[in-house]
Amino acid sequence: MPRGRRGRRVSALEGGREEEAPPAAGALPSAQWASGQQPEAAAELVLLRGIFEIGRDSCDVVLSERALRWQPIRPERLTGDSKYDFLHKEEFVELKDIFSVKLKRRYSIKQQRSGTLLGITLFICLKKEQNKLKDSTLDLINLSEDHCDIWFRQFKKILAGSTNVLAHSLHGVSHVVTATLHIIMGHIQPVDVCTFSTTGKFLRFGFSAMFGFGGRALAVAENHRWMSPKQRMDFAIMKALAKLKPEECEISFLPFNSSQDLEERRAQGYPKSDCNDQWQMIQGQFLNVSIMAIPCQCSVAPRGLAPNTRLNNGSMALITARNTSRPEFIKHLKRYASIKNQFNFPFVDTYTVEEVKVRPRSNSSGPHPEEDHGPCETASGNCFPWNVDGDLMEVASEVHVRVHPRLINLYGRSMEEMNDSKVTCSCL
Repeated sequence: MPRGRRGRRVSALEGGREEEAPPAAGALPSAQWASGQQPEAAAELVLLRGIFEIGRDSCDVVLSERALRWQPIRPERLTGDSKYDFLHKEEFVELKDIFSVKLKRRYSIKQQRSGTLLGITLFICLKKEQNKLKDSTLDLINLSEDHCDIWFRQFKKILAGSTNVLAHSLHGVSHVVTATLHIIMGHIQPVDVCTFSTTGKFLRFGFSAMFGFGGRALAVAENHRWMSPKQRMDFAIMKALAKLKPEECEISFLPFNSSQDLEERRAQGYPKSDCNDQWQMIQGQFLNVSIMAIPCQCSVAPRGLAPNTRLNNGSMALITARNTSRPEFIKHLKRYASIKNQFNFPFVDTYTVEEVKVRPRSNSSGPHPEEDHGPCETASGNCFPWNVDGDLMEVASEVHVRVHPRLINLYGRSMEEMNDSKVTCSCL
């Protein structure tokens, strides 16, 4: 895709010469970003503030919750100069339009490691026409390693994802000040953690997982990282719905028994082996399988993906959506953004469990020439995409999920079921 206007770059392969100076401020694509209506800045929380060189000008740069703003540092003047103010008005770019960030360095052909730090480069997605996008860059020049490292880590944190289900389930929002207040007040919350493994091999820790539609949608999104997070999410959901198809699989689970129930049964003289229920199994074609150890509240599901689940009771919610028509499945998805029961459908079943094993039994996920979200190829066969806490995990065989009660302690408090919210996903 075409890049924004910028000075010529000289790579190490061309002799390692220094990069030419950035173009003048008037040539930067920032003028396009500042052409629209600016988001409200007065009520926004300022995350960082510092000085960077942008287009030959030393600028006062402010990073807030929704936008990055900058304005050239002006000398003190005794009288007003409206022409000067117009030429140096504040410019901005909204964070939702930034899709990547990297440290900007000058490399020498003889260097084996990172070159001299120049600053930070932001990659921005701009709307060219009604249905077309183009990408551009913004260079924030500063030679301080410490200064750039702080800003770079903050940008990476912002771009890591739009859904932090753990923070939302603990605090109700993903908000630095809210988390800080919980730390100051000493609110400690034990949280259950899940382990994911396959054929005796440990894969990772996590709190939530989706197989089927949820995994496929994330796989699509990962192939379109150049889009902004919001655009990427909407596009991935729409494409996954357009190619909606079930997975033939076998699901085994161990029903949950609370410690109080176990103590009562043992006190009544039941043998130890009878105090735990036997493993149960269901099989068939499933459009989506969700396994949640926490409520998983997020912007598109204010009540949570599993609203009846708690943070620390040692159980998981197993939610299965069997094969059904596309319109019915979309109705199920839309219910997550409302106060209606999203599980009140004949094709949706819910279970409270301690362990789950999901074993795909078909090759329907095999690569297809028209799909860009097909699973990977391995020596043992096809990989199936899983969405684990918003991260893509590809596994070729059975996945075993087990909950570990109160494994970690975090700052926060368990959020009770939230009131009605009008937050919705614009793609549905």
